[in-house]
Amino acid sequence: MKILCLNPPFLKLFSREQRSPAVTKSGTIYYPMWLAYGAGSLEKAGYDVDLIDGVTRNWTQRDVIQYIKNHQPDMIVCSTSTPSIKSDLKIAELAKSISPQITTVFVGVHVSAEPEKTLESCKDADAVAVGEFDHTLTELAGAISKKQSDWSAVKGLAWRNGDSIIVNEKRPYIQDLDSLPMVAEIYHKHLNFKDYFYSIARWPEVTLITGRGCEHHCVYCVYPQNMTGHHVRYRSVDNVLDEWEFVEQNFTGVKELFIEDDAMTLDRERLRLLMARKIERGIKIGFTANSRADVDYETLKWMKRGGCRLLCVGFESGNQGILNNMGKKLTLEQSYRFVRDAKRAGIMIHGCFLVGLPGETRETLQETLQFAKKLNTDTAQFFPLMVYPGTAAYQWARKEGYLLTDDYSRLLTEDGMHNCVVERDDLTNRELVEFCDQARREFYLRPRYIMFKLYQLFRHPSEMTRTVKSMKRFWKHLLYGSFRKTQ
Repeated sequence: MKILCLNPPFLKLFSREQRSPAVTKSGTIYYPMWLAYGAGSLEKAGYDVDLIDGVTRNWTQRDVIQYIKNHQPDMIVCSTSTPSIKSDLKIAELAKSISPQITTVFVGVHVSAEPEKTLESCKDADAVAVGEFDHTLTELAGAISKKQSDWSAVKGLAWRNGDSIIVNEKRPYIQDLDSLPMVAEIYHKHLNFKDYFYSIARWPEVTLITGRGCEHHCVYCVYPQNMTGHHVRYRSVDNVLDEWEFVEQNFTGVKELFIEDDAMTLDRERLRLLMARKIERGIKIGFTANSRADVDYETLKWMKRGGCRLLCVGFESGNQGILNNMGKKLTLEQSYRFVRDAKRAGIMIHGCFLVGLPGETRETLQETLQFAKKLNTDTAQFFPLMVYPGTAAYQWARKEGYLLTDDYSRLLTEDGMHNCVVERDDLTNRELVEFCDQARREFYLRPRYIMFKLYQLFRHPSEMTRTVKSMKRFWKHLLYGSFRKTQ
């Protein structure tokens, strides 16, 4: 049985699996990590699998057609995102036009939130794997290989049965993450790791996770709400380090790992043990990771000893009331203390700021900008609120009548950049996007910041590659903003 796991073509440099899918201003392009996990699970079950990233290969839909004609897969697993969903579903239509017996399956946070709507909108889509889809795919493939037409026993599946759409029992979250294949091995077999770039990590990098899920309930965060849940499950320390060692030994020229967990820093005892064991095993490769702004100084010191160079942190807002409204469970004082401690420990910080959530006003926008300047992180990004189906933020915007459109493609500007479709009488969506443009300019064009970056590059030449690579694209957007063509 042949299976194609496809990250389908869309816009050039479109990052489908990032938390807010778009073409980024820095040229960041994410690994199709969750799709790779699915491909690895299918391979582990004995199926003949191709994992193809149509974005990094610069494929068109014509290339997809040619692949299907040449290879005749029995099943296509297609990754999706909210802004690209219309284009993603087109893959089912193309596949069925060539080979009607192909089973077309769609995965990702968008279809997990809207499985029935997805199947209703595309008659050529056979199934949606809801939530964590690793085992759902292998069980579905087993049923197909046995020529079973009744898929009702496959948990976590929504599927088409004649004219009916059936949503099966929900699949429990995977508890034994060590039982899953190491995604680095799947990358190594199927992808070119130099095709991927994350502007805050040293290039080339490899993106991995050490656990799934997040115990916090931030209203905008799409993966815990639609896919991985709010119960944190960790891989064992040795399993994690085995994968890090594999990367170090097999990815020639790799400079860094990016740890994409939502919750790597929640269990401080485990994190310190991970760092200590990494040092004991002599694993040298450094890493960048996501973090909350509440990690204590001792843990930060352990992370630095273990090779942590930079942390990506969601500070979100400079107004405490808005932080409370979004369910962040973080105080401004915690953020200030965290940044001081991180700098003292020798760890750089990339700050993320999100505007447009409940309670936002023009005054609180300025509070957030001043907050970002005072934190003075190594780099910063400013996002307008982007609401995705399945999230509490989306439900809030719909309930209050703030959604401008049901056309998901409008979550992107004409150039594929982040847009906002939430608008209130006192704060328009365009104002939010333009504020983010202005905030970036004010943050990065400060003389103090420019001198700091020049000094950093002089002291740490290793930062040069990632800085220059991201600035090649970023400077145009910094100058021209989101609504002006730059090419």
